[in-house]
Amino acid sequence: MLNIVLFGPPGAGKGTQSAMLVEKYMLNHLSTGDLLRGEIAAGTALGLEAKKLMDQGVLVPDEIVIGMIRSKLDQNPDAKGFIFDGFPRTVAQAEALDNLLTEKSTGITCMLALEVNEAELVKRLLHRGKDSGRSDDQDESIIANRIREYNAKTAPLANYYAAQNKFKGINGIGEIDAIFNSLCEAIG
Repeated sequence: MLNIVLFGPPGAGKGTQSAMLVEKYMLNHLSTGDLLRGEIAAGTALGLEAKKLMDQGVLVPDEIVIGMIRSKLDQNPDAKGFIFDGFPRTVAQAEALDNLLTEKSTGITCMLALEVNEAELVKRLLHRGKDSGRSDDQDESIIANRIREYNAKTAPLANYYAAQNKFKGINGIGEIDAIFNSLCEAIG
């Protein structure tokens, strides 16, 4: 089973590249944001608990998110693999994901990290903000804070996967197809 953690700062191109990877390798895309919204819309016990916390402005605990991932894995027993997008974000989450996947007799194949400098990220996000209407993509100070937050939390996670020889940094600047080819080469 091919299980990929796709990582990168806001604006690195994760959405574009994950769609191409899903198509090429016939993987299931697991976005924690999508999972949360789906569980809430379906009215599941996990979704109701998550909604209650989100309505209070509290982060959804790792146990609930892992429970949602477990549910998605259980619903797709014949999957060729998964792309984990937006999860894990911390070493504790990576350890919990490793434990869950070990229970399912699989594991993370690699962490692909799209590496893009801050100036390029700001440019991309401001451009995206014009098209998407997302307010968090239209304010440079908010963008800078999001990038700082990502950088502060990324190093430990990159080190976690590097210690397992699973971390692969990929230059995220250039033509979309060239970046995609680099990702595919890293997968092997």
